[in-house]
Amino acid sequence: MIPSPTHLLIAPILIPLAAGALLLMFDERERRLKDTITTVACAAMLAVSILLLGRAHTGGPGGDGSVYVYLLGNWPSPIAINLVLDRLSSMMLVLTAVLALPSFIFATARWEKAGTHFHSLFLFMLMGLNGAFLTGDLFNLFVFFEVLLAASYGLVLHGSGAARVKWGMHYIVINLAASLLFLIGVAMIYSETGTLNMAQLAVLMGQLDTQSRPIAEAGAAILGVAFMIKAGIWPLNFWLPNAYAAAVAPVAAIFAIMTKVGIYVLLRLTLLFFGIKAGGSNGFGAELLFLAGLLTILFGAIGVLASQALGRLAGYSVLISSGTLLAAVGFAEDGVTAGALFYLVTSTISISALFMLIELIERGQDPAANVLAVTLEAFGEDSEIEEINENEVGLAIPETLVVLGISFGICTLLLAGLPPLSAFLAKFAMLSAMFDPEASGIRSSAWWLASFLIFSGFASLIAMSRAGIRSFWAPLEGVVPRVLLVEIAPVAALLLVTVGLTVAAGPAMRFMDATAGDLHKPNAYIDAVLNAVQAAPGPRGGIR
Repeated sequence: MIPSPTHLLIAPILIPLAAGALLLMFDERERRLKDTITTVACAAMLAVSILLLGRAHTGGPGGDGSVYVYLLGNWPSPIAINLVLDRLSSMMLVLTAVLALPSFIFATARWEKAGTHFHSLFLFMLMGLNGAFLTGDLFNLFVFFEVLLAASYGLVLHGSGAARVKWGMHYIVINLAASLLFLIGVAMIYSETGTLNMAQLAVLMGQLDTQSRPIAEAGAAILGVAFMIKAGIWPLNFWLPNAYAAAVAPVAAIFAIMTKVGIYVLLRLTLLFFGIKAGGSNGFGAELLFLAGLLTILFGAIGVLASQALGRLAGYSVLISSGTLLAAVGFAEDGVTAGALFYLVTSTISISALFMLIELIERGQDPAANVLAVTLEAFGEDSEIEEINENEVGLAIPETLVVLGISFGICTLLLAGLPPLSAFLAKFAMLSAMFDPEASGIRSSAWWLASFLIFSGFASLIAMSRAGIRSFWAPLEGVVPRVLLVEIAPVAALLLVTVGLTVAAGPAMRFMDATAGDLHKPNAYIDAVLNAVQAAPGPRGGIR
């Protein structure tokens, strides 16, 4: 049992919800107060998430981790609306908070002023993200999914400009279609099983008869398509590079984790429904997930090579990340999953930092050159040049170009997966697991995945090097951008996190190995949820 406070597990949901609702009561002109409240909420969410991760990792009797179940309303499981904390969900909570705080601090320099209710939308999206990672049933997964999407609709349109509205509308329509598929898939699963509790479904999926199994599996497949759309998997990802590139920098930075919601759900449900507990359905859809992952890597690699604008390059880097993770899910091997989880963390952080860094770099570029670069795109999109008010940007930090150049170089190493940083270690962990000499044999799929990983890293290196040369070396009359400390500090903080992951790679990989082991052998997760019983009379709600 989690020590006092017993209701800590629901705090990552309540903190952004309460703060976002509170901020709706204040006028938009009271920005300093709203900034303070939002920053405190993000910091509190980070502190609580780190505490929950520590308890999930070392909470067992032997320090071997625990699964905690919070029963909302004190109803018994599986009837209760239950929140479930394990290593994977706690890791995603920490990752969300790690991105949220720097992204918002970056926004306080100027972007929060570009529209109304930015603070509340930002916090409500965090509430939806945290709820999606914690929920233990498909219905509430849909609820939290819709909450984060509704908030993201406002954020993707935050600001002005035709390009932002155009691609923002694409983003909204595609996600509404994904939500419809989500409902259809959930309805089909419920019609054959009579429950939406994930742990109970993990047991029932393997017990379905030959008449019910095809319908339930078809529902699972439709549900998978919905989350593959959210994860940006080819060919369902045409909307992503343009939508992310059009969004304002801090929004694109926090959106780096949005595709990981789809990956999280696919990883969680695939191993719960069609793993050891699912009997005859073992391996359902794994080959398709692996193939879709490889094609997404290829599409993303071609995209980064073709991209001339930095924003689109970052958008295609998101696709490479999603494809790599989905292929690892389809590979379905503990060691590969562990390396993929490490890669999930480091790639998400590095892409988030890159989106903010791009906005700072482009301030120093000639607007005419920006227009020319975008007209070179294969899609022939127009570029919107933002007017920068020097009074809003503030005084330039010392040696601005040096700081930006070093930061861009670190992002290049991370996206290309080059040593010595954490992205290289994550890919090396995946490759080591695929070609483990002690394994029963090396699968042919290992050679395919290894080849695509190497190719995508090489493509990212070429694209980032070319962009760096164009941004820092090629301009004959380069303009030193005016950058506030509050703008570069969030970028530096995220990059320092990746450096920290490199230094602490040993403990980090041990955590990832333990998390992968929990996912591939989900008995503890299933038992913890199904064994949660109604609490004794007293305060409503409880943790088991």
